[in-house]
Amino acid sequence: MSFYQTLQEQTAGERARLLAAPMISRALAGTLPLDSYLAFLEQAYHHVRHTVPLLMACGARIPERLEWLRGAIAHYIEEEYGHQEWILDDIRACGGDADAIRNAQPGLPVELMISYVYDRIARHNPVSFLGMVQVLEGTSVTVATRAAGCIQNSLGLPDSAFSYLTSHGSLDIEHIDFFEKLVNRLDEPDDQAAVTHTARVVYRLYGDMFYSLPLS
Repeated sequence: MSFYQTLQEQTAGERARLLAAPMISRALAGTLPLDSYLAFLEQAYHHVRHTVPLLMACGARIPERLEWLRGAIAHYIEEEYGHQEWILDDIRACGGDADAIRNAQPGLPVELMISYVYDRIARHNPVSFLGMVQVLEGTSVTVATRAAGCIQNSLGLPDSAFSYLTSHGSLDIEHIDFFEKLVNRLDEPDDQAAVTHTARVVYRLYGDMFYSLPLS
């Protein structure tokens, strides 16, 4: 069994809890209210704006023995740069106040999730960041494009309100294939354990974000 397959197996429980969140089931059923979608976009903005800084922090601390991984991190940075602005555009298209959201504080689950990953990179093992990639891109591939279509159909919103969800649903399919090949090159038990542990914790915190969103 490859490490990617093992990672999937060892995080199955945490992933199932996240995907069982009422927010996700309502989105896929086409019954999600607009304020809930806006609340999701707000929290997405607050974690996505840290994606590139986290990638940079990870790349700066990768040891020489994993130089091949630094090149992959550079590729991710190029792919992910500026995506938080897409979310603000979506918020505007929904009639939300993008400037207010830009200056707001994230909810506690997102604040803890981002802080945790920065800490894992700085104090433990920089490859821990890949655990966060497993969660965010895996979840995106599973539900993002389907959810976008269902929400749009039920709320009658324009395509411009879904640039984040629709682009990430398709883009992250490519990323997951890249990610699978990447983690399968990690052959040190400490590196593998760091990725798995981080993924479990981030699944919990990212799930907490979904469970905390309002459902009117």
